[in-house]
Amino acid sequence: MSKSSLDPASKVLCERVTELRQAHGFTLDQLAAASGVSRSMLSQIERGQANPTLAVTFRIAQAFGLSIGELVDDPLASGLIEVVRANDPSSLFRADSECQIRTLSPLHMEKHVEFYELQLQPGASLDSSAHFSGTRELLTLSAGAALVVAGATECRLDSGDSAHYRADVEHSIRSLGDEPLRGYLVVTYK
Repeated sequence: MSKSSLDPASKVLCERVTELRQAHGFTLDQLAAASGVSRSMLSQIERGQANPTLAVTFRIAQAFGLSIGELVDDPLASGLIEVVRANDPSSLFRADSECQIRTLSPLHMEKHVEFYELQLQPGASLDSSAHFSGTRELLTLSAGAALVVAGATECRLDSGDSAHYRADVEHSIRSLGDEPLRGYLVVTYK
């Protein structure tokens, strides 16, 4: 059986496994160790000579940190534009009289990066416990002023300023002055 004679789903799978293995710098032996799928089976999948079970496909996807859907999704055939609508209530992470945080990034990206629109009323603060080790935040203000505290350090930001700081320690953003704070917050994970 050649790759050209495979059904479209099998062809995508064999090409994606090869592409992802090479992009991650894995040998077949390393991918076998990471996935629990034999080197022989992985080789057959990449050559289009095997039709793996759902369980095997799941273990391969997990080795790359993907869902099965992400593993077999053909990036050229699927929609390349994801939209988070401004009026979608599910994008509101928090909304009360002091603070509104709206998610701007698709939810499936949360393991890697999160992007938020932040609004804090004068005197209000967003206090956060320490996130996972290696987590960082980047805050950019579009209006107002803020006091950013990360661990034992602090700094003042004014409209147009940005701060990049550790978020794997207790941290907070406090709105200073008489006007609401508006800004954008990006959270990145190692």
